Amino acid sequence: MRKLHVAVLMGGWSAEREVSLVTGNGVAEALESRGHKATRIDMGRDVAQRLAEAAPDVVFNALHGTPGEDGTVQGMLDLMGLKYTHSGLETSVIAIDKELTKAVLVPHGIRMLAGEVVESESLYAGDPMARPYVLKPVNEGSSVGVAIVTRDGNYGNPIGRDVEGPWLHFARLLAEPFIKGRELTVAVLDDAPLAVTELRPKSGFYDYDAKYTDGMTEHVCPADIPAEIRDSALAMALKAHRLLGCKGASRADFRWDDEQGEAGLYLLEINTQPGMTPLSLVPEQAKARGIDYPTLVERIVEAAL
Repeated sequence: MRKLHVAVLMGGWSAEREVSLVTGNGVAEALESRGHKATRIDMGRDVAQRLAEAAPDVVFNALHGTPGEDGTVQGMLDLMGLKYTHSGLETSVIAIDKELTKAVLVPHGIRMLAGEVVESESLYAGDPMARPYVLKPVNEGSSVGVAIVTRDGNYGNPIGRDVEGPWLHFARLLAEPFIKGRELTVAVLDDAPLAVTELRPKSGFYDYDAKYTDGMTEHVCPADIPAEIRDSALAMALKAHRLLGCKGASRADFRWDDEQGEAGLYLLEINTQPGMTPLSLVPEQAKARGIDYPTLVERIVEAAL
């Protein structure tokens, strides 16, 4: 591809800031290794002015979480007339919101867990559903703020006001039944699924620390699962990618109850701007398909153009 000036937008002020910085610097280094000019921009409130001054050919959106993944930055870039990587405004607004995602996908046959949005304050009076269940923010990624509430857990019964958990940090949470089983994930690149990876945390579950701390999670790629589960996960990830209108790269996260066969495979969420750190799953799956990191970055940029 021709040599480009790429503004790499990273950092910001979300709960995923540090991961975004790692992603952004990795992307910038990959672009520079291929002869492109990369301007690193740690997003502040003056981001529009800095982008206007940089005048890039394209923006690589390496932000994670809000406001870089929820449509806010996408709308700004649209107004500025700048091309940018990953999904556009409408897709970003829907995909960051787990309930909106369900509203789009479930009517088309995508199997997702039935849940309900609850006010955090109500948890101090009682459980919204039978334990065990999962509580998570409605519009955060990377398992930020996820809590598994069990019968014998240390959150209390009902949940204690003085106990650390997402109820102290978010006014509203999504409650879903807990599905035992295995964590699977599928990356989609250029409208094609790459592979299925199984994630095996060394302890606990695949939370934010397990995702981004070296040695805390074993990645099995390709996953050692039956062919029909592999094919179902690949097909479901691609269908969700298309239904939501995702562009560039996306990642679909699944929970699979292996005692239930194909009926136990549930899509949890779609990440429209998956991480590109050394521990991230999209680069890992791309490598398994013979796509090195700089080539992966260039392909995401090409999709934006």
